Amino acid sequence: MFSARTAWNLEPNRLARALAARRRDGRPVLDLTDTNPLRCGIPYPDDEVRRAVAGHGRLRYDPHPRGGHDARAAVAAYATRSGLPTDADRVVLTAGTSEAYAHLFRILADPGDRVLVPQPSYPLFEHLAALGDVRTAAYPLRLTSGRWRIDLDALRDAATPDVRAVVVVNPNNPTGSGVDAEERRVLHALARERDLALLADEVFAEYAHEPGSILPRIAGAGQALTFTLGGLSKLSGLPHLKLAWILVHGPDSEVREALARLDVVTDAYLTVSTPVQEALPELIALGDGIRSAIHARVRENRVVVRDLLSNARGLDVLPSDAGWCAVLADARGRDDEAWALELLERDGVLVHPGHFYDFAEEGRLVVSLLVPQDVLREGVLRIARRAV
Repeated sequence: MFSARTAWNLEPNRLARALAARRRDGRPVLDLTDTNPLRCGIPYPDDEVRRAVAGHGRLRYDPHPRGGHDARAAVAAYATRSGLPTDADRVVLTAGTSEAYAHLFRILADPGDRVLVPQPSYPLFEHLAALGDVRTAAYPLRLTSGRWRIDLDALRDAATPDVRAVVVVNPNNPTGSGVDAEERRVLHALARERDLALLADEVFAEYAHEPGSILPRIAGAGQALTFTLGGLSKLSGLPHLKLAWILVHGPDSEVREALARLDVVTDAYLTVSTPVQEALPELIALGDGIRSAIHARVRENRVVVRDLLSNARGLDVLPSDAGWCAVLADARGRDDEAWALELLERDGVLVHPGHFYDFAEEGRLVVSLLVPQDVLREGVLRIARRAV
């Protein structure tokens, strides 16, 4: 009766079962995995956000496939200020970046085609691609001389004739690594040579650890066709409002064709809430203060993690340029799922094992830098003690 594409194994893994048992028994959990800023005690301008949305609750509905013009103009203005000149006509609004990926996979790939995705990275691409009958193949990021770099030779080898697009997460989640000028040049050259599109997921672009800096963007006028993804979830720390966008850059003829195809797809769904679209200029503006609060939390927590692990035997914090996570590495390369399970069962500390993000190496844990500092401090202390 049901489709093969949804024949998932829905059995909880060992870590999920252990977490459920611990909570069922009423035992405390120090959760170092939460990256939802609305749950992490980040100060928010609650009244201003409510007023912005409530003030646009008029009973009016005049949909456009790409979203309302004023909302798209606000996104274009933000993108231009942040170093990515964009016209409102090249902005497409979606109800979240997952939907943006789904739309892009539909217009770029036929059933059985592939898209290249970074490894390690966020564990969502394979599921989104499979729902559109598209396959994924990985290209590796390697930690070399203190910096994460794309393995460009492996990327070229992976770009076989059935590949239609390359997903680039800039900065990557969870490694926090940005794409440098040489990597950007090679990405565009490879895409032009092999007729590929670039999907630049830049939702964390505003969260560089260097104060006042924004990571260089992937898109470049006149180069490869590039779709840049962003949204309120990270830009303004408002994931519950479910508004994201696709910016389309590249050769004019390819941009026109891409927008025409996206118009057909988005017109079939029209998922983005009108009140949120109308509030978007205000919500983007409010994001400045919210991001400042998130930056402050992340900066303080990075110091906490580094200090607590500075004398921990065999434990290190891997380099990062940006983002909301820290990756911990065990020099002994212990099984990361067993490590995470031990921390939960013996110490009540919940972390993500590295395989959740498809790290090639064992001995990796990922922790959130958004959680309250007292929670993070106690959790990392327990991790450090377990390393002795």
